[in-house]
Amino acid sequence: MDPNTKLSPTPFTDHEAFFNAASPDVRTRLEAIQERVEQRVPGAERCVSYRMPAFRLGSVFLYFAAFKTHIGIYPPLKEPPELIEELAAFRGAKGNLSFPHREPLPLDLIGRVAEALAKEYGRKA
Repeated sequence: MDPNTKLSPTPFTDHEAFFNAASPDVRTRLEAIQERVEQRVPGAERCVSYRMPAFRLGSVFLYFAAFKTHIGIYPPLKEPPELIEELAAFRGAKGNLSFPHREPLPLDLIGRVAEALAKEYGRKA
């Protein structure tokens, strides 16, 4: 995202509104994450929560957003241990994931994170 670009202080109504506030290169990255989540978690519904694009299966299980230097994915994953170990390079102090804009997105890894978060936090209505 262009460092001079400011995201709107008003809440976004959908994923596209959030994506449109980003630079074209960051928008492409956000769209790739959205597509991967939808491929890996059938039935996941797009929503906006905490002013970020999110997905839910009964309840919200994944949030993602673009920042000046990275894309963040929330909430922290608690299991499985093997996946958490694989995510070590991307985990912050609180366990949230951070994918720098200067590096390629590990989309397969992000897809597996989405599946694990859906299993952990999502629930069928």
